[in-house]
Amino acid sequence: MPDYVVTVPKDRWDEWLCEGDLAGEEVSGEEYCFYLGGEPPTDYIAGDRIYIVAHGKLRGYAPLVYVEEYRKSFAFVRGGRAVAVTINEPIQGFRGWRKRWWERKDEIPFPEWRIA
Repeated sequence: MPDYVVTVPKDRWDEWLCEGDLAGEEVSGEEYCFYLGGEPPTDYIAGDRIYIVAHGKLRGYAPLVYVEEYRKSFAFVRGGRAVAVTINEPIQGFRGWRKRWWERKDEIPFPEWRIA
């Protein structure tokens, strides 16, 4: 599983927290999109993880449901069952998406994930 990583910009963190079905919340059955410009990944599989980075830290992941393509953009679409995890290294924010570069075994619980 490749798994993907995206960054929530600092000035959009509070807005992103209002989205719903976040780590620790009940599953609503809704789907949520993370829109990006450029080319989508071509090797994704439903169930891969979409990881969120914000304020210099990994904040957690949610299962990827699918990737929806638009004209010159696309969206990673996730549902519920988000999990708050981090790793013991800072992560500088970036544009676009990347594949996960750490080992899953290096992930640790992150109960304070909401705090910027």
